[in-house]
Amino acid sequence: MGPEWVAILALVALFVMGTVLPINMGALAYVAAWLVGMFSLHLSEREILAGVSGDLVLTLIGVTYLFAIAKNNGTVDLIVASAVRAVGGRVALIPWVMFAVTALLTAIGAASPAACAIIGPIALGFAGRYRINPLMMGMFVVHGAQGGGFSPISIYGTITNSVMEQNNLPSSELTVFLASLAVNLVMAAILFVLLGGRRLMKQRIDPNEPDTITDDLHRGGPPVTARGTGTSTSTSTQATGVRRDQVLTLVAFLGVAVIALAFDKNIGFVSITAAVLLATLSPQQHRDAIKQVAWPTVLLVAGVSTYAAVLTEAGSPEFVGNWAAGLGAAVIGALVLCYVGGVVSAFASSTALLPVIIPIAVPLVANGGINAGLFVAALAIASTIVDVSPFSTNGALMLANRPDTVTEPVYYKQILTYSMIVVAAGPLLVWAALVVPGW
Repeated sequence: MGPEWVAILALVALFVMGTVLPINMGALAYVAAWLVGMFSLHLSEREILAGVSGDLVLTLIGVTYLFAIAKNNGTVDLIVASAVRAVGGRVALIPWVMFAVTALLTAIGAASPAACAIIGPIALGFAGRYRINPLMMGMFVVHGAQGGGFSPISIYGTITNSVMEQNNLPSSELTVFLASLAVNLVMAAILFVLLGGRRLMKQRIDPNEPDTITDDLHRGGPPVTARGTGTSTSTSTQATGVRRDQVLTLVAFLGVAVIALAFDKNIGFVSITAAVLLATLSPQQHRDAIKQVAWPTVLLVAGVSTYAAVLTEAGSPEFVGNWAAGLGAAVIGALVLCYVGGVVSAFASSTALLPVIIPIAVPLVANGGINAGLFVAALAIASTIVDVSPFSTNGALMLANRPDTVTEPVYYKQILTYSMIVVAAGPLLVWAALVVPGW
């Protein structure tokens, strides 16, 4: 049996074990990476460990550390209260505002993980405080990031368009961008309907008392408090004004966004630097903030990213992709490639996958009569909508910043279930909507 098959079977085994047993899948992935790397690929242990995504691990640590500090000093509550006043207390608008802001960030060039790292913790803070389904809110942020992610000046868009040009495929910048935006908007709308959005449309928050929710159907009845009490840090902040440490934290947030997005610096380094500076200014207040870093999620992502590198070294994605390109029916080969992109990207980097999978599709475009722009759009979308997975950067960021209203195992299973549905159905639906009509 070739190493590509060994790697695929090991991936299936660790996924099944991690789903059935209460074992962190990151730990399982490290075991699989070591066994497959050592005994099938004959890699050294140093080569196996070289596959870990240090960038992703640092991003998770830095962002969750910074937001732990912001949560401790009441800055997150302050942001929540201000945003509630900005939307006039309309709870149903909050998820859509988060979708739009995240989409705008990625559309103007922000990396998808960077946008999710900035908006995700704030959005999930809203979810916890105002009884918004955390799964819906977290996935709105991820779908927003992917919705804007293929604009002509975005990272995904630039990669996709340059690879198409290098392979002599006709340029379809707007086709790819608008198709991605439309698909992610539809998915967000479905989540909104299925996960309580219609209930949120009946709710209003008093902008002057942002912890109090009223129901349009029961105006005049007693108000409902968002967290079980009528007071919170945000209410006290409103009464006493913004404190110095909160101003400094807001400045740190702005600085992180500007430095990471405008100057293209690693958001992990920038976030952890900001967190250390804030902790230095108030060492006693934030001495336990490091304990709030999402260490189980860090293990999960570090292990899975290490195994993803081993999977790539084994040639498994290319093996399946070339097999699909060699199928007799071009349209069926296109479907297989969409699934390859979706499945692999759920565990690995979408940014790294796009330059690999698009060239594999060239024979299908050249010889199978498939519309190049629509096919590349389908591949791009199928390879990125699965970033809702808890094993991808964006999904992991949502898991790491879950609200207190849901436990980590429960939220992990919710995200995992949703991502399995997306991986199973997403590529098929995208293929049917974009590839088949253009064939």
